[in-house]
Amino acid sequence: MKFAQIIDFETERADEMRDLIRQYEEKARSEGRKLGPTHRTLLRDRSNPNRCLAVVEFDSYEEAMANSDAPETTELARQLAALSSRPPVFTDCDVVESESL
Repeated sequence: MKFAQIIDFETERADEMRDLIRQYEEKARSEGRKLGPTHRTLLRDRSNPNRCLAVVEFDSYEEAMANSDAPETTELARQLAALSSRPPVFTDCDVVESESL
């Protein structure tokens, strides 16, 4: 079953965070590592522009946990936390239905 994680965080440095994520993805591809996530979406709260929600999708819960345990992911999470104004809140979800409309 597909799995999604929603990460709720606040930052005034969203551009730097996006740059770090892009660098992480580019490095993984150049090293031939398979990226765990299959899709990611970044949302910005219109009433609080420093609050963002990242929706990261995986083929399965097991792949998400393997990705989470990878040293590269741990380092990325540490760097992203340093750019955040508060600790992130994680919500783990099974994808029950997904359609393009």
